[in-house]
Amino acid sequence: MIQLTTLPGWRQFVAATPSLPNMFAEQDWLALDDDKRAAHDEERLEHHSRLVVVQTPVIERIVKRGGDLIRMNRAAYYGRSGLMVSGPARTGKTTAITQLGKTAEMMHRRRNPHARDDIPVLYVTVPPSATGKMIAMELARFLGLPVPRRSNITDVIESVCGVCLDARTTMIIVDELHNLDMATRAGAEASDTLKYFSERLPATFVYAGIGLDRGALLAGPRGDQVAGRFTLIPAAAFIPGQEWVTLIAALEGTLRLYRHKNGTLVTLADYLHRRTRGLIGSLLWLLRDAANQAILDASEQVTRKSLDQVAVDMTAQAPPARRGTAKR
Repeated sequence: MIQLTTLPGWRQFVAATPSLPNMFAEQDWLALDDDKRAAHDEERLEHHSRLVVVQTPVIERIVKRGGDLIRMNRAAYYGRSGLMVSGPARTGKTTAITQLGKTAEMMHRRRNPHARDDIPVLYVTVPPSATGKMIAMELARFLGLPVPRRSNITDVIESVCGVCLDARTTMIIVDELHNLDMATRAGAEASDTLKYFSERLPATFVYAGIGLDRGALLAGPRGDQVAGRFTLIPAAAFIPGQEWVTLIAALEGTLRLYRHKNGTLVTLADYLHRRTRGLIGSLLWLLRDAANQAILDASEQVTRKSLDQVAVDMTAQAPPARRGTAKR
């Protein structure tokens, strides 16, 4: 399993170029011996379990804005700008920011083909109830830096900054930022630690999390500083319409099933929206599961009936909030 929060895992993710499994003519598929068919089925199951990334409008906006910020921040001595992605769970925030990081690293590699030791992008997630030292240690862990037990936060920060400067880091992505409890002293210190890193390093910082735009992160003097330096791109559920239909069509085109009729899922767009509430994460969950069940039960197609048999995640199952009722 790839761990994006480590340098080897991140590099494996960046280097990966997912491809669609080859499909046989149906008569040739039927003629495969048991071992070859089992191997082919396993390849298709693995493909559906990960499914290729579809370029949604939000991903396109985030990748473009991130690239713009890297160019603007590259020569800035201070006051560098960052990017914040905020939205409910299952709206594709992590997919979007990791695709941004992958794009940024690939651009750096093209510009500097011989700088193999560079570490242009760091990706970390914020632990629950994080402190400033925990943030610094997550960055150190990504870089594979040893952190002696007696090290204080200053030691860790200096070590991380030294490597990032030597390795020409241009982007630091901090996911799950809602885990910072800004109502506590530890959470406030963690926020200050991130700000200190941003002042020390000539890198573009990217934050992502749930409800960042309305939480304590942007409250008070600390919040004013964050708001003044970050561009906000909201991630939200899709509404019924052409973008939703286009997304479904793109995902349907990646299915590798022998009896599935292309266009079936597009005709079920309204049904799929009701099942998933327009959440891309829930849609992926539903289609991945249904596609793999179609291989396992040998039906080789996804239908309304087969989709009905798949349980979606709890977020999609929750009843929508009543109008005029604040969502807690």
